[in-house]
Amino acid sequence: MDAVSRNARTGRAAITAAPVGALLALVLSTAREAPAHAFPDHSEPRVGASLKTSPADVRVWFDGAIEPVFSTIRVENADRQRVDKQDGRVSPDDSRLLIVSVPPLPPGKYRVYWSVVARDGHRTDGDFPFRIK
Repeated sequence: MDAVSRNARTGRAAITAAPVGALLALVLSTAREAPAHAFPDHSEPRVGASLKTSPADVRVWFDGAIEPVFSTIRVENADRQRVDKQDGRVSPDDSRLLIVSVPPLPPGKYRVYWSVVARDGHRTDGDFPFRIK
């Protein structure tokens, strides 16, 4: 059957269903995946956690791989002073994990700031608090 046939009564062209289905299948098979961002999946300490003791490091896992060169993490105290060891890095064993070491922290409020670039080039950033009792 031709892709376009003439309606005998009106003389108008009509596209038959088979070629339309084939065209739709072709479009869907060649469509690229939509760009995605890397979003936090979970963290240690957890968002808003109250800890009895200082953690050795702060870890944030993302839902996709992140670029080590363009991904950062830092921890600040309530006075907005940086308190981490400035060794933020993507784990060599897990491209979804961002880590920064912290010294023993005294009781107080802290905030973690992160910024990552997903493997597709999209940047996301955010922050979350935790507390040491």
